[in-house]
Amino acid sequence: MKAIVAHAAKDLRLEEQDIPPIGSQQVRIRLQSGGICGSDLHYYNHGGFGAVRLKQPMTLGHEVSGLIEAVGTDVTTHKIGQLVAISPSRPCKTCDFCQEGKQNHCINMQFYGSAMPFPHIQGAFREILVADAEQCAVADGLSAGEAAMAEPLSVVLHAAKQAGDLMGKRVLVTGCGPIGLLAVIVARAAGALQIVATDITSFTTKMALSVGADAAHNVVQNPASLSKYTADKGTFDVLFECTGVAPVVASTVPALRPGATMIQLGLGGDMTLPIQAMTAKELILIGSFRFHAEFFDAVELMRGGQIDVKPLITHTILLSDFVDAFELASDRNKAVKVQIQFAD
Repeated sequence: MKAIVAHAAKDLRLEEQDIPPIGSQQVRIRLQSGGICGSDLHYYNHGGFGAVRLKQPMTLGHEVSGLIEAVGTDVTTHKIGQLVAISPSRPCKTCDFCQEGKQNHCINMQFYGSAMPFPHIQGAFREILVADAEQCAVADGLSAGEAAMAEPLSVVLHAAKQAGDLMGKRVLVTGCGPIGLLAVIVARAAGALQIVATDITSFTTKMALSVGADAAHNVVQNPASLSKYTADKGTFDVLFECTGVAPVVASTVPALRPGATMIQLGLGGDMTLPIQAMTAKELILIGSFRFHAEFFDAVELMRGGQIDVKPLITHTILLSDFVDAFELASDRNKAVKVQIQFAD
């Protein structure tokens, strides 16, 4: 089978790999769709992000879906022919964090396509994937592309859980990549009263408006866009910060109401923040990292029609054109979610 393997920055190869055997509690899946994530782009463009660097060749990818073509002898929950979304979250189940229900912080996490540990955890961008049956959410009724969106949607569902009740709240979203746009969609579905989004391209701010934002501001064209929201100690109850860029985070503080909650999703390295201003407003800063149980919720929300991710899938590229797919996904003026089509 063929797999997409990163060797270094701008060194991405389509390589032949052996198909692994299937265990008794596993399923063998012929991949249909794989979404290119921001972390995949960091590995492709820069060889990593922050202190996380590629130290050996690594198969990329963790947003995937496919059709089951074989089941293990002990599998009773799945059957051949089903479309499944495959969760990349594979916690050990035995460490203290797993036992506390914090599987996203598992000490021994095996998360597809991650260079955080060494040896690296190989990813899922391969034509054939053998996965544990319990990782696989039945996604019949969805397209393969929608099913592959379960992973980024899970990230945002976890963040929304961190934020608490959004009903009637005024929400600010900074960064209109796939995660930020999903934050707009989830906040709207959760009953937010007002949603304002910011980004650095007109393409993405227009997309934010199309998926439910009440207003969207291009902060390159108008750097003072948030000033209108700073009167009377601020407007917003909740911030979904999806850039990981320090000046962006700092710029939101005057627009946040006292006691507002800042949910930090963007991963951009260490940063300096206006702690005294945040203290004076009694702001609550909460990190949000990955997900676990939310994955199956994400699939069911899409299957039930409560969440529509289709507008975010802007491009589908054949596996043979994988480098073009990564280049396109890197262009914030043209693409939101680029997916690779692994099979006809």
